Amino acid sequence: MQIIEWPHLGQLLAMLGAVLVLAYFFARVEVEIEGEAGWAANLPTWRIEEHPLLDIFWGGRAMTGYHLWMFSFIGLIFHFPLCFMGAWSWQLEARAAACVMLFWIAEDFLWFIVNPAFGWRRFTPAHVAWHKRWAFGAPVDYWIFGAASIVLLYYAF
Repeated sequence: MQIIEWPHLGQLLAMLGAVLVLAYFFARVEVEIEGEAGWAANLPTWRIEEHPLLDIFWGGRAMTGYHLWMFSFIGLIFHFPLCFMGAWSWQLEARAAACVMLFWIAEDFLWFIVNPAFGWRRFTPAHVAWHKRWAFGAPVDYWIFGAASIVLLYYAF
């Protein structure tokens, strides 16, 4: 049984490669903006530190104006090709949503790797207080959204 047909495998790999390149560049931008103070800790932006919905939708992290606008912007950027093409389907939506999730996982991880104040060794719960829940060496969000994106990409291809 073939999971993804050969012509689609090339398209999937190209799409995932593009997501990784975009995540790398955006991680570099965020390092320039935030420096060593992750999750917009030192930025002049509003913050909501405690709210029951933050635990459900935001992994227990603070909601900041910076993140609200950046998450919205990235969501729109990944949906722009659908508008540009004038095409929409549930399969295209699944691709866009999966790419958004994979982008944020990769971008967040790369932020630590390329940030001179962190690096691989400091990618731990002890040094990354804004990621509240960890499992198997990574924030739980990575595992949840990684699994969700795999399901969406299976449907999309």
